[in-house]
Amino acid sequence: MQKRNVCKAAAAFLGMLILILDSKTALSAATEGIQLCFSTVIPALFPFFVLSSVITGSFSGRTIPILKPLGKLLHIPCGYEAILISGFLGGYPVGAQAVSSAYRSGGLSKEHAERMLAFCNNPGPSFLFGMVTFLFPDKHSVWLLWGITVLSAVMVGKFYPTVDFITPAPSSSPAPPVRAMDSAIKAMAYVCGWIILFRVAIAFANRWFLWLLPDVVQLIFIGFLELSNGCFELTKLANPDIRFLISGCILSFGGLCVTMQTASVAGKLSMQHYFIGKLLQTLCTGILCVSVIRQLWMIPIAALLFLCIPLKNKNSSRFPGKAIV
Repeated sequence: MQKRNVCKAAAAFLGMLILILDSKTALSAATEGIQLCFSTVIPALFPFFVLSSVITGSFSGRTIPILKPLGKLLHIPCGYEAILISGFLGGYPVGAQAVSSAYRSGGLSKEHAERMLAFCNNPGPSFLFGMVTFLFPDKHSVWLLWGITVLSAVMVGKFYPTVDFITPAPSSSPAPPVRAMDSAIKAMAYVCGWIILFRVAIAFANRWFLWLLPDVVQLIFIGFLELSNGCFELTKLANPDIRFLISGCILSFGGLCVTMQTASVAGKLSMQHYFIGKLLQTLCTGILCVSVIRQLWMIPIAALLFLCIPLKNKNSSRFPGKAIV
C-alpha cells in the first residue's frame, strides 16, 4: 500500500512538472474543455440530472406498468423499472447516478445495483443529436446508432448473470426537488472536471506522440479516451461506414473519461460489472454495426428474437451475498 501511494505521488509530481514546463498547452486545452462543458455538455446533461433524481425518487419502489415487461426481461427488481428511463434517455452518466441514488436510499441491494450498472448507463438521444448528427448526411443514421446501442444494452442486461437476493425496502422518502438540484450540481461538477482533465491529457498526447500514428488509430485512441472529443475527431474520416462503426463502438463503451465520471457518481458501488458490461455491449454494437453496413438485416432481427427466449434464473450468480432460499 505504501509503495502504491509513493507511485501515485510520483505520478502527480510528474504531472505538475509537465504542466509547469508546458503551461501554454495545458491552459489552451483546459480552456477548450471548459468551453465544451458550457456550450454542449452542461446544456445537454444538467436538466437530465435533475429530472433523473426526481423521477427515480418519485417512482422508487413503485411499478410502472408500461416498463414492467422490460424490467422483467432485464431482471430488474420490481418497482425500480423507472431507472431505465434515466439509463436509456438521460445519457452518460445519468443512468449510473439513478442506480446509485436507488442504492443509497436503501431501495436496491448492492448486488442488484452493481449488476444494473452493467447496462443502465448509456448515451442519450440528446447527446447523439447534439454531437453526432453532423457526422452523417441524414438523421436516420443517428437514430439507427441509438437503436443499436439500446439493443446492445438490453442484450447485456438480458444475459448478464442474475442476482437472486432480497432487495431491501426504501428506507427514506423520495428526495425533494431541492435535494435533487444539489445532487445534480454535484454530479455535473464531477462530469465537467473529468472532461477538462482528459481534454488536457489529449492535448499533450497530440503534442507528443499521437501525430506519429495513423489517422484511424488516433481517432480510436481519442474516442476510447474521451467520448466528446472522439466524436469531433471522427469528421476526419471520409468513409461514412467506418465513421458509423467507430462511432457506434465508442458510444457504447463511453470512453475512459465516462468510466471515471460513472465511478464518481457511483460512490461505494464496485465498477467491475460496469466495465465488463461495457466491453460486452461494445462487442454487440460492433457486430450489429457491421451487419447494418453489410445490410445483413437478419442479424439484428435474430438478436431481437433472441431476447424473447425465456431464461431460467439459476442460483449460480457470481455475486457474493445471502441468496433467497
